[in-house]
Amino acid sequence: MQPNPPLCKAPEELSFVRAHTRLKPVPLLPEIVLHQADDPYGLWERTEDTGLPYWAFAWTGGLALARYVLDRPELVRGRRVLDFASGSGVVAVAAARAGAREVVAAEVDPYAGAAVLANAEANAVAVTALCADVLDDAEPEAERCDVVLAGDVFYDKAMSRRVEPYLRRRARAGALVLVGDPGRRYLPRGTFTALARYDVPVSRALEDARHKRTTVWQVPG
Repeated sequence: MQPNPPLCKAPEELSFVRAHTRLKPVPLLPEIVLHQADDPYGLWERTEDTGLPYWAFAWTGGLALARYVLDRPELVRGRRVLDFASGSGVVAVAAARAGAREVVAAEVDPYAGAAVLANAEANAVAVTALCADVLDDAEPEAERCDVVLAGDVFYDKAMSRRVEPYLRRRARAGALVLVGDPGRRYLPRGTFTALARYDVPVSRALEDARHKRTTVWQVPG
């Protein structure tokens, strides 16, 4: 794999991420620190052209999925891993710490790509940040992966309609496909297999409760 495709190496985005976040621990994952924003809405005003800065926070589905991978390193050890819709890269970092041979974090937002690189560096792991829509384009970097991890991807109806077929296709092709989800509205019901559940502490600035019961699911092949 070619490390760090060009769109994910933009120095302006990387400088922005570092300037508007600070390294902090995250719930459920004492092994990991992330560049996080203190004020989600204040940062949103600064990035209004690119939408919600979801890359500056640790979302519930990703936290549960990262915990699951860290506790079961045999799932990724020595394998190529894709962290789909990576956001901050917390799941990618967890996979790398668990011994994955290669980790690709796919994102469409260059700021998210920069956050992935910053967080990988902060945790002393190697992650390739791929700034591409892997749902639309044939991306060899993503298609060659043996494990697909997706944290909190069923929050939007249009997004879910695109994501579900992609994850099912990868599972049918032989990849291990795991999803972390805190009960989002558009999660497919009755078709995935529940593997583990966590009560994840979350910020009231991001969620509607102090804790979210979050499930790690396997997409059947």
